[in-house]
Amino acid sequence: MGDFSSVIKSKKIDIRWRLNMNSLPVAIIGGGPVGLAAAAHLAVRDVPFVLFEGKSEVGASILEWKHVSLFSPWKYNIDRAAKSLLEKESWKEPAGDHLPTGEQLVRDYLQPLAETKALKPYIYTNAPVQSIYRKGIDKIKDHNRENTPFIIRYKQDNDQKTLRARAVIDATGTWFSPNPIGAGGVPAIGEQEAKDSIYYGIPDVKGKDRSRYEGKTILVVGSGHSAIHTLLDLAQLKEAAPSTRILWAIRRNSPNGLFGGGQEDALPARGQLGLALEALLSKQKVELISSFEMEQIDRVEGRLSIVGVQNESPISLPLVDEIVANTGARPTVDYHRDIRYQLDSKLESVPALAPLIDPNIHSCGTVRPHGEKELRQPEKNFYIAGVKSYGRAPTFLLATGYEQVRSIVASLAGSKKEAERVELQLPKTGVCKSDFLAKRSCC
Repeated sequence: MGDFSSVIKSKKIDIRWRLNMNSLPVAIIGGGPVGLAAAAHLAVRDVPFVLFEGKSEVGASILEWKHVSLFSPWKYNIDRAAKSLLEKESWKEPAGDHLPTGEQLVRDYLQPLAETKALKPYIYTNAPVQSIYRKGIDKIKDHNRENTPFIIRYKQDNDQKTLRARAVIDATGTWFSPNPIGAGGVPAIGEQEAKDSIYYGIPDVKGKDRSRYEGKTILVVGSGHSAIHTLLDLAQLKEAAPSTRILWAIRRNSPNGLFGGGQEDALPARGQLGLALEALLSKQKVELISSFEMEQIDRVEGRLSIVGVQNESPISLPLVDEIVANTGARPTVDYHRDIRYQLDSKLESVPALAPLIDPNIHSCGTVRPHGEKELRQPEKNFYIAGVKSYGRAPTFLLATGYEQVRSIVASLAGSKKEAERVELQLPKTGVCKSDFLAKRSCC
């Protein structure tokens, strides 16, 4: 009889927690396109939410490359739920076939979306999240875990604050966690000491950063879209300032695999990437250093001496003035430590996504549609979405992230069939992100 009473008591506690949990908001971490899309879908379904953005405004990471154009036009970059909210207010929809810059994406879409009546009261800016955990229980404890609210600890106005949530969607991206430039994914010896001469990202070579690179010797490290964008801009700068010297170091033995789908690409701007890169190399405006493994950086009379390995032999590069690091990014998981999460051992992506997005096999157009089911974590109702769900894989498109959060929100709202019905058509062929001479693009 005692045991039976204990079971009844436990069930009553579970029911009470479920009722309380349903009244709690969903916490969204990250105020970029995917985080705001998640907020829009929750708002449309009248599901309470709070969005935490660590920077002073939404779209902060995009503003880091605001001078860069996306290769996908507006029609691929506006979420459907977000559009429905914007249409209720005085918003002018951009032309669907236009390729927006990062600045335009923020100014003409993300900022107006964040200002809508449905979203604005629930967006906390300057509110970096410091930890996520279950109320009163640690990572080890199993009992009643799924019926216990999450606690979001965050900092705002120099104070530590907390908020209870029934679910968490982490859409913080990876932009502010760039990979180092040393071989093997670790910092080169001396990289930290040389950081004032290393730009991690896509510099505004033709704008505010022009004086930093004009007439200098610059080493670009990396072989992705960011590196190619940087090379194309530096090549234009070299035309105006012929003393500018451009070195390009890649780990692969040839750039041929970077030429993409060309004229066959469904996104013309993406297809032009390879054509522009090929033309740049054929004109010898860039000095290619292939099969290069960066090992050490030293300062020599105000310049940088770079030592590495090429085809198993030591090599010293010409002295350079600046380095542009375009070696990708990786997810940060510091505030996940006290909840149960998993990442793929190779890509650091959500585990179930790894075989779908492996860049050794897939471009962004060949990624199979996926949603809530593939994004589940061991911690129930905790999700990693957007580019962060891809880990180190560079094959992400905004349309993919929008579909991810649509499916997640449908599941959280109890619409399991809608969550399972994942429909997404992506442009095929070529690389995931690109740039070209007339319209440089990013994602």
